[in-house]
Amino acid sequence: MSRQQADNAEMTSEAIGRRLVEVLRGYGSAAVAFSGGIDSTVVACAARQGLGDRAIAVTADSPSVPRADIELARQMAEHIGIRHRVIATAEFSDPNYVRNDGSRCYFCKSELYDAIAALLPELGVEVICSGANLDDQGDYRPGLKAAAERAVRHPLQEAGLTKADVRQLARYWQLPNWDRPASPCLSSRLAPGVEVTPERTAMIEAAEDWLRRLGLRECRVRLHEGGLARVEVPAADLPRFVEGQTRQELIDRFKQIGFRFVTLDLEGFRSGSLNSLVSIDTKRLFAPAN
Repeated sequence: MSRQQADNAEMTSEAIGRRLVEVLRGYGSAAVAFSGGIDSTVVACAARQGLGDRAIAVTADSPSVPRADIELARQMAEHIGIRHRVIATAEFSDPNYVRNDGSRCYFCKSELYDAIAALLPELGVEVICSGANLDDQGDYRPGLKAAAERAVRHPLQEAGLTKADVRQLARYWQLPNWDRPASPCLSSRLAPGVEVTPERTAMIEAAEDWLRRLGLRECRVRLHEGGLARVEVPAADLPRFVEGQTRQELIDRFKQIGFRFVTLDLEGFRSGSLNSLVSIDTKRLFAPAN
């Protein structure tokens, strides 16, 4: 346990929340890059408390964002009471993004932050902030490099909050999504080297929607070369998908969606499993400066 984690463990949720609100208040005004996930929702909630109408939540809409996530963002913004804007982003027009060589997230965040920056005068705010928390610093996240190049602020990191702190605070603030699983963009499901297209992200969305209708809270469908779907479900659910009727239904449905091959990952669900396919050189090139 780090010193920051130990300090946070001794603090009440009220004190942690007060510290985050003070960080946001210090910005004077803020546009929160808002996905509707737990991290950006906590930031948006703190921004609303600390800045009032000088805060706005901005949600990107593109083929990489599930329709359900756009609706969730609208609902959460309404629940919080923060101003909300949904903007179209054009990352699919960028060949660097489409190429998907492991640096895709850098170009996605570059497009998002540039689009928000262009709107700042209209929105009446000066600072862009993200939902990155302290734990994100230990993962491969090229989007943080794009943020650093554009002076995007990370209030959760500045307040010293880990993912566990964020969930604790979200629960204390009674945010409806406090225990919602992470929901990265659909493009993150495509293995490096597989070009990103709207047709492929639509396949991923349809496949994961089908799995969730079976009652799964956490799952991933990874798309590899040759139209191969690698399905990740929690380890405890693996037997259900190996035997009996569910196995055949899985095969039939995924082939209807457009996958050529259907595989079940025996390691089970885990976040960021495709990062192991990103080259060391790419990771070094797109790592944020310390």
